[in-house]
Formats: sequence, structure tokens, C-alpha cells
Amino acid sequence: MGTNDSTQETGTGQMPALFTPFTLRDVTFRNRLVVSAMCQYASEDGFINDEWHLAHHGRFALGGVGGAILEASGVTAEGRITPGCLGIYKDEHVPGLKKVVDIYHAQGIPVGIQLAHAGRKASAATPLNGAKPLVDSDPDAAWQAVAPSAIPLTEDWPTPHALEASEIDDLIVSFANATQRALDAGFDFVEIHGAHGYLIHSFLTPLSNQRGDQWGGDLAARMRFPLAVTDAVRKTVPKGYPVFYRASSVDGVDGGMELEDTIELSRQLKARGVDLIDCSSGGITGASGRAKAPPSPGYLVPYARAVRDGADMPTMAVGLITEAEQANSVVVDGNADLVAMARGLLADPNFPYHAAIELGHPEPHTLLPAMYGMVLKRRNSG
Repeated sequence: MGTNDSTQETGTGQMPALFTPFTLRDVTFRNRLVVSAMCQYASEDGFINDEWHLAHHGRFALGGVGGAILEASGVTAEGRITPGCLGIYKDEHVPGLKKVVDIYHAQGIPVGIQLAHAGRKASAATPLNGAKPLVDSDPDAAWQAVAPSAIPLTEDWPTPHALEASEIDDLIVSFANATQRALDAGFDFVEIHGAHGYLIHSFLTPLSNQRGDQWGGDLAARMRFPLAVTDAVRKTVPKGYPVFYRASSVDGVDGGMELEDTIELSRQLKARGVDLIDCSSGGITGASGRAKAPPSPGYLVPYARAVRDGADMPTMAVGLITEAEQANSVVVDGNADLVAMARGLLADPNFPYHAAIELGHPEPHTLLPAMYGMVLKRRNSG
């Protein structure tokens, strides 16, 4: 596993586990709190929107997080969920992405990007516009979604094009090319999006993959595409470069992926050089698909623990982790190595600083930019 020192003495006292460093290959996270990938739907043709993305990520970069992951970014134009989704499918995207990287690097924070293809969930309207298929709401903007089999997401969604074998090969190359662009933009790691019913996930479950060739069949065959993508990504990056994989730990519906399947997948991913599993759930049927894990505080943490133990590899926990002590206990109890937050950080981008104070961090001001830290240290010391 990564270097996991969850207790650390300082000159003024013991460091809370949540604020101890964690190292994967050549990348060290100064603490365990990570900005989870959050779609912003603010792009045009996949480009960074300076007026939105730089402000959005600047909030987190100044708040004391240990790491960050940019939103799901299409490895092809057709792989975006919506026309407003970020892309990494052409070289022209790189300069804009580098602006966001530089914001985090200026504060000493490693940052990654989520490499994604939406599969049969592509060509949708943004959530603010209803999140329905574009073919219904805006036909002129719609494009053909693709999937392992011609099975629609739900009865209300269009039937996707079943990928030809040559098209699958092309998509694997697209993931490799996107990875190279991530390197060119200066990202410190990448995360392969293999969850939430998007393309990679849809290859894994028989609910959406009923192919009769090498890409479908039993679990070993259904894993071939995720593993081929992983091989392509791993071969593109240097030895010291971490690769994350976001997994839906369970589909939560009859006939879908079970936790034991995800543990086996994680073992295979580890063997191919994946360094950490980001443990989410659901999404294969379009709805949350989380009946086996109804949302409650920390409801996905047990999956992170199960994968961590079962595959003997680092994991990242997500899912309604909103309190300082709750987040700290994830690390203390050995449930996961990193803790990802999304809506909690939207509500309070300074959560790391506030949590550090609550947990008794001996020098919470050091999480902030030097000027902020100096002023607040003076204020707090009276």
C-alpha cells in the first residue's frame, strides 16, 4: 500500500490522522482530504471556462485540502455527458487545464483529472436543463451515444449504438491520448472513471453488456475493457505517476455487480498498476441504484474498507462525509487512506482548516496560504 502514517508527533502535540501525509509512488498528499471530482457543466467544446473553473477551484486550493481531482473529462467529444462537460480530447484543451493545475500547485497541492467516457449516458442536457436525453430536449445538439450493447439506460432513453470491435480499440487509444494530455497539462495523477453507469462501468455488468465476443460473457471477459484501458493509461505515464480508478462498489440492483466482483476487479487493477480505488456506488440503471446502501452519513465507507482489505490496496472513501471527527475516524479506523468530499467542500471550502481546529491540529494555520495563516493565527491567539 501507499505510505500510511496515520499518527505523527509534532513539536507541539500529536497530529490528527486526517492531517498526516500519504504517499503514492512519487506523489505525497500533505493530508488525507481530497476534492472529489464534480461536474460543473460550464464548458464549451470541452474547454476550461476561465470565469468559472478558476474561481471554483481557487476556493478549494486556498482552503487547506491535501489533493484535488478535476471533473469527469471526456476522452472523446462524444464521451461527454453533456455539451457543457469538460474535455481532454484534443491538444487545444491543455493550456486551459494547465491554468487549473497551476492554481493548486501554487499552494503545494497535487491535482489529478478524471478521465471519462459517458457511454450510453452521453448526449444529455445539463442538470439545470433537466438532465434528459438531448434527442428529446434539443435534437440539434444531440449525438449518438455508444455502449457495449444496444441496451438503453431506461425506457425513456434512446438506444445506444453497440460498439464494433474496432471502435473499442479506438476508444482505448483515446484514453491513452487523454492521459498524455493530462501529463502535458502538469497533472500529478489521473483517475479512470469506471463507475456510475458510464462506458467503462457498463462493460462490467451483464445488465448492460450482453456481447458475444471477447468483450462480453463472464466476469473475466467483461473486465477486459476496463483492464485494457488501465493498461493503456499505465503504459503512458511514468513509473512514479499514480493512477486512481473510480469504481461503483455495488450496482444495488438484481443481476448487477456485487461487492465481491468489485474486489476481484480491484485485484486485477492492482496487478496492472492502479494505485488506489475510489469507492463509490450505483448508477448503472440511471437512478442512483443504491438500494443496498441508502444514503446516510458515511454510507459508502464500508465499501472502501472491504476493497482495501480484500484487494490489499489503498482506497478513498466518499459518501456524506461531512464532519471532522467522522472524516478523521475513516483514517484512524483503517477504513480508507484518503477521504474525498464534494458537497461538503462546496458548502465550506475551508473545511480542512475548521476540521483541523476541531481535531486539535497543533498548527492549523499552516494549512492555509502564508498570509491567511499569519493573520488567523494572530486572531486565534488573541
